[in-house]
Amino acid sequence: MFEDDYLAVIHKPGGILVSGNHFKTIANALVQNLKRSPLEDTTQPQPIHRLDFATTGILLVGKTSSSIRVLNKLFEDRAIKKTYYAVTIGNMKTEGSITTEVDEKPSKSNYKVQQSVSSKRFGQLNLVELEPFTGRRHQLRKHLSGIGHPILGDKDYGKESLILNGKGLYLHAYSLKFTHPFTKEVLYLKDEFPENFKKIFDILK
Repeated sequence: MFEDDYLAVIHKPGGILVSGNHFKTIANALVQNLKRSPLEDTTQPQPIHRLDFATTGILLVGKTSSSIRVLNKLFEDRAIKKTYYAVTIGNMKTEGSITTEVDEKPSKSNYKVQQSVSSKRFGQLNLVELEPFTGRRHQLRKHLSGIGHPILGDKDYGKESLILNGKGLYLHAYSLKFTHPFTKEVLYLKDEFPENFKKIFDILK
């Protein structure tokens, strides 16, 4: 999706870990799939943030020691705008802000419904744009479940009678927007919607 000597932005498929004590992770695959940086402080490429095992979408990677350090600081300072999309269940308000604590820490997520369609099994499905202002573990999944509108396919936080099995989690990391810390170029990068989203919502076709 994007790559230069300092960083890369890649697509993460669902069903694979970003990092951890497993052979098959995004982190382990980066060396074979990205160009080695010619800069003096080149190092093994490293994901700057995490996406859940089942989540698809856009992932930022640092390729040098200095870029990894600076990009981590940008995330800490909330200077990188992340936008997600999810498919949620039920008749929900058009937009809102969720500020329920996650793991006893302050957390905030804004949401906006882009389209709703009726569903025989689920009553209503919504295409929801999400902007997390904090980065707690499973924040978006917990926040949406907490207001009674879990993400379709969420086996951990969904309602037992409304679990969709075998189709994955309908949560997609759609875009990143930030100023490149070295070239000062404003980057606005998007990862196309998965096919399973497009099958539900005609505005994505």
